[in-house]
Amino acid sequence: MTARYAVFGQPIAHSQSPHIHAAFARQEGIALDYQAIEASPADFPAELERFAAGGGVGANVTAPLKEIAFGLCRTFTSRAKLAGSVNTLLRKDGYWHGDTTDGVGLVRDLTERHSLDLRGRRVLLLGAGGSARSVAPALLDAGILELIVVNRTSERADELVDAIGEPGRAKTRHWEDLHDLGDFELIVNATSAGRDRNATFELPKALVNSMTTAVDLNYGEAAIAFLAWARAMGCRNTVDGLGMLVEQAATSFQQWHEVRPETDPVYAGLRARNALAGEE
Repeated sequence: MTARYAVFGQPIAHSQSPHIHAAFARQEGIALDYQAIEASPADFPAELERFAAGGGVGANVTAPLKEIAFGLCRTFTSRAKLAGSVNTLLRKDGYWHGDTTDGVGLVRDLTERHSLDLRGRRVLLLGAGGSARSVAPALLDAGILELIVVNRTSERADELVDAIGEPGRAKTRHWEDLHDLGDFELIVNATSAGRDRNATFELPKALVNSMTTAVDLNYGEAAIAFLAWARAMGCRNTVDGLGMLVEQAATSFQQWHEVRPETDPVYAGLRARNALAGEE
């Protein structure tokens, strides 16, 4: 039976993951069967088991399925346990092993591709879902000074910060308090608000200083609204999630095939093709 790989999500037709993994496989001379599979949260467990029965040995998971995927794993990495969500699945002896690679992908993109020094930075994280839960610990590991998590449902932000367990560095605030938080060197949008075509971001200008980098974990159309706000506010840099996507995919690929592919040519190719993706 041919080994199969896939990315699961809803919606999934926009996903760049099949193109990315195909490019990695060409680099390494690996024959790869990687498909995009749309699954609702209710259908995902059954779809994943059907995939495994058909030869599925590895999968990526995107919104809104990352936390459901965590619950379907028998084992997982320590960073996945901390996040409470997974985006990478590996079949082991008849069960799923889970990891979350979004956080390490974001840090690699920011520090290596965009040459940002995250050490000692004050960071605002908007959102507390699966992606936010993955990137928050990685940002702290990268040496940031302080992480403020703000979510429209404050209980979710509290759960995230409690899981991190670093009350001196990771804190929550209410969305209504954004005007009173001071300014940040890094603002990360981990919400899904930009997926609404009519979305606009109305955040206080006081959040921005002369060094601020604004990052949207989304890419393409979903990143337009937040990055437009960031440019209008005078942020020094704006970065969408395309680089993070490529870097997290490389970490997934390495886990499945035991070799890490070169990411720069794949990123450059996607950037050239994706006219709607945000710009640095």
